Amino acid sequence: MFTGIVEEIGEVIDVIKEDQNAHFVIKSVISSELKIDQSISHNGVCLTVVEQQEDWHKVTAISETLGITNLNSLKKGDLVNLERCLKVGDRLDGHMVQGHVDSTAKCIKVTEENGSWRYLFEGNSEVKQLVVYKGSICINGVSLTVTKTMNQEIEVAIIPYTYEHTNFQQIQVGDLVNIEFDILGKYFLKNAKNLTGLQ
Repeated sequence: MFTGIVEEIGEVIDVIKEDQNAHFVIKSVISSELKIDQSISHNGVCLTVVEQQEDWHKVTAISETLGITNLNSLKKGDLVNLERCLKVGDRLDGHMVQGHVDSTAKCIKVTEENGSWRYLFEGNSEVKQLVVYKGSICINGVSLTVTKTMNQEIEVAIIPYTYEHTNFQQIQVGDLVNIEFDILGKYFLKNAKNLTGLQ
């Protein structure tokens, strides 16, 4: 379980393809503090540390994960948002994030507004059902508030601190980002469908 508050930005220093899987070697200042078998959020995807050294760690993504996230497009030099799992007793500064990405969305517009930024993303049909104005959403592992939603589009506002301390600084029009919808909305939608089916 995560909160969507990014701890550190990591840099992809190697991508190793093996059959249908991919191993990612990530360099970061928190790599030295990690342990084998530890769960870490990478761009919002919960992955297990399989190898660790002083300034880097390695994680593996299977074909299913690569197929529904933007990890398949990661290359050397890309920045990755990192967050360690929530500890019992910590403040929940973002919102409850599982690290289970639902889908990707495409960046269709970036607007700078006197030191802050607005990003507009186009997602799938679930956006209309699961995203609400001023609700929570996790984009590339970052807990954000929805500033506008229409049809399959999601807009979020990024303050300078978030821009500088996440990989939003790299996101351009046409890029794919990982989306995890608010878990409360997913449970509500499932229950609503079940009730409708009973009628």
